[in-house]
Amino acid sequence: MLGLSVDRLRADMNRLLALLFHQGVLDEQFLQLQQLQDESSPNFVSEVVNIYFHESEKLLRNLRGLLVDKEFSDYKKMGVHLNQFMGSSSSIGAQRVRNVCVAFRAATEQNNRPGCMRALELLEYEYCYLKNKLHELFQIEQQRILAAAVRYPVVQQQLQQHPNNA
Repeated sequence: MLGLSVDRLRADMNRLLALLFHQGVLDEQFLQLQQLQDESSPNFVSEVVNIYFHESEKLLRNLRGLLVDKEFSDYKKMGVHLNQFMGSSSSIGAQRVRNVCVAFRAATEQNNRPGCMRALELLEYEYCYLKNKLHELFQIEQQRILAAAVRYPVVQQQLQQHPNNA
């Protein structure tokens, strides 16, 4: 029964990852990031992604702050924030977020304030979708790890009482 639970959770993780790849939310860079995780750093991916989330939220606040300013005219500064966002998104494989950043940067290069506002709304949407889905993935992964680590005392006791049956 326990093995089925672990297998079911692994299958749930694989289905969610397949969906995110199919939707273009993630790309192969995310898989490369996963390959860097091992027993010595079992939370590597979630730690890197949480740093990405923290930095991304600062960048989103900065972008929104620039655009709500009625006197705003510093599109170059906005471009710098977008370049940072694009780079960090690329490094974790957040393909759709990165693609929106590219379109957003094009709007800044044209000094297109309405286009920047629309791009910011789309960027916030894609970022929230990514964040929710990756949190879901990490929760399933934690459940799988816990399920795999569970030991039932009754089974252990039976093995001790009847070692020849093992």
